[in-house]
Amino acid sequence: QVQLVESGGGLVQAGGSLRLSCAASGRTFGNYAMGWFRQAPGKEREFAAAIMWRGIGTTWYADSVKGRFTVSRDNAKNTVYLQMNSLKPEDTAVYYCAGVPRGSVYSTSYEYWGQGTQVTVSS
Repeated sequence: QVQLVESGGGLVQAGGSLRLSCAASGRTFGNYAMGWFRQAPGKEREFAAAIMWRGIGTTWYADSVKGRFTVSRDNAKNTVYLQMNSLKPEDTAVYYCAGVPRGSVYSTSYEYWGQGTQVTVSS
């Protein structure tokens, strides 16, 4: 049973930083793509960033976060991170970690999801 548990959300002022963590368990994730998604109030869930567990850890970002967010992973800890810098009020959302076996950073359908962590950016 795959489990993804996010942490690290909170309240931060505009321009500040947060680092989200996603602890993965229950499977060997070598061929997985891992993604970060977010859902703001009243809006649909949207893709933010993705990374491959294997190899050099290929990454991919949505235009809205490119240059401000960095996705990374620690294979030894089975943990994926999302470093968020220069945060804006429009980054306020629930952030979800997701995984898909045999996926790529361009995958649009993920199989496993975490419970989400709230990020609130005040102006």
